[in-house]
Amino acid sequence: MPINRPAATALAATLCLLTAACGSSSDDRASADTAGAAASKSGYPVTLDNCGHKETFTKAPSRVVVMNGASVAEVSTLLALGLGERIVANQQGYGMSEVPGRAAAIKKLPTGNAKLNDAYDIPREAMLGLRPDLVLSVTTYGFDQKNGFATRDQLAQVGANSYVSPQGCDDDPSRMTVADSYRLLRDMGRIFNVGDRAEKLIAASEKSIAAVSKKVAGEKKPKVMVLFSNMSMGSNDFSSVVANGIVNDILAKAGGTNAFSTTTKATFADLSKEKVAATDVDAVVVISYNDPDPAAYAKKLLKEFPQWPAARNNTYVTLSDSMYLGPSNDLAVAKVAKMLHPDAS
Repeated sequence: MPINRPAATALAATLCLLTAACGSSSDDRASADTAGAAASKSGYPVTLDNCGHKETFTKAPSRVVVMNGASVAEVSTLLALGLGERIVANQQGYGMSEVPGRAAAIKKLPTGNAKLNDAYDIPREAMLGLRPDLVLSVTTYGFDQKNGFATRDQLAQVGANSYVSPQGCDDDPSRMTVADSYRLLRDMGRIFNVGDRAEKLIAASEKSIAAVSKKVAGEKKPKVMVLFSNMSMGSNDFSSVVANGIVNDILAKAGGTNAFSTTTKATFADLSKEKVAATDVDAVVVISYNDPDPAAYAKKLLKEFPQWPAARNNTYVTLSDSMYLGPSNDLAVAKVAKMLHPDAS
């Protein structure tokens, strides 16, 4: 746990400066004042409390490693903030994006030529060999020694900070909302001293979502099925159905509701074909994770359940990174609202 300047020490130093106490001489106080002004101007040091770890940054990281974690939020956030050149190894990618050029930009990023483990991520020795000064992981899983990864303490010993994304502390994204995407942006803004860029992105997203939500307010809320295309996560036919988490917040803002939110408290529902068939589904959102043709999957699904209103009306949309944690949730809200309420949106 890299604590270059513990919070208690920083607070004590600040109080000393403000009260001209602590038995320092006038020359000492002048030097401290100069150092304090320089730190204020640079924006550093920055300390974050992240999953119980105090992470202190004395400058902007320049050797960032982005772990896979079946996420694209972290790399997309860095790119949205104009920080792509800071990345020395990236393992994330959905293969497509609602943001023009983003998928190509992600593909061009260096991978560090690391030999991945069975979890398709960077094992400890390979990670340490990359000489990172910041490692990003979507959950604490990426820092678990039992999984063969470098721990946060081991990274600290070689001078690397670490960061777990919002709601990733207990590896449970079921409570995630769009606000967590904003928190990720703000945290990266603080870490890299580009808070102004982060706030502009957040403000633009909030404005866009508010405008869409206003248009669909008062409309009937269709029941939506959200699932990943051609992906299996459990024992049943439909194990990649999203039941809780950020998608529900996106659906609500777009004037819809999750058709399967009551089937489980977990993020994903593991459903039988019979359960899916017995549920009225008004619309379908198919999330692509490296699937080159998610529309084909959507059409096959609607053909399989012709009794759904969604099938009768051919109501579906394919999305990718905007539907999950990341800087582009406003695009998902707009596209889902247009599908559900074409006249209102």
